[in-house]
Amino acid sequence: MDTLTHPSQNHLLAALPAAEFEPLVAHLERVHLPLGQMIYEPGTQLKHAYFPTTAIVSLHYVMESGASSESAGVGNEGVVGVSLFMGGNTTSSSAVVQTAGYAYRLESHKLLEAFNRAGLLQRVLLRYTQALMTQMSQTAVCNRHHTVEQQLCRWLLLTLDRLPSNELVMTQELIASMLGVRREGITGAAGKLQHAGVISYRRGHIAVLNRAGLEVRVCECYAVVKTELKRLLNDVQYRQDGDASR
Repeated sequence: MDTLTHPSQNHLLAALPAAEFEPLVAHLERVHLPLGQMIYEPGTQLKHAYFPTTAIVSLHYVMESGASSESAGVGNEGVVGVSLFMGGNTTSSSAVVQTAGYAYRLESHKLLEAFNRAGLLQRVLLRYTQALMTQMSQTAVCNRHHTVEQQLCRWLLLTLDRLPSNELVMTQELIASMLGVRREGITGAAGKLQHAGVISYRRGHIAVLNRAGLEVRVCECYAVVKTELKRLLNDVQYRQDGDASR
């Protein structure tokens, strides 16, 4: 496999000891996920789990009116398709590619076979699911109680943590849809950050110039999400193969 997109770039796969990882390798299919691709829709049968390496997937709910809001993002720290091993095969939300890149796809029955062996994979997946639930609940609180600027800073920091660079290919319209706010609100918040020298924005591209500037402006929700993920997986030992990002 190409070391530029090795499965061990995904933290959950990198957490598995060789005895659990090696049997999965033959069943992991590297796939390119273009921006905007719908991985699954509400109520549809899930056939695969996706372990992102360089792609980021947005989990969000679309209302009957067409309005939508992101409940969580999944990058190289996680997996898309937790309902497969949590007892259900469908969800009420959608999964759409937020940042184009690669992921490793695993057929649902292969994931369940590995999960039901009750090894480290099961423990890691369950702990990650708890961290994902924390992200979802914290997103709901943040969207209700914090300013658009704080929400934007949270979203940018969480996205940066999943990327190898400080540049994002993202329109203000898409960010507004992710956060469930008006585009004008994002325009205003992004304008303030750009005026302060924290980001540079041109249509479709955002470059973070001063991460510390985001960190002093963000609400506590970012730290809650990061701390919980670290706490739940702090005893995981990663293999040294591939180009896994620790």
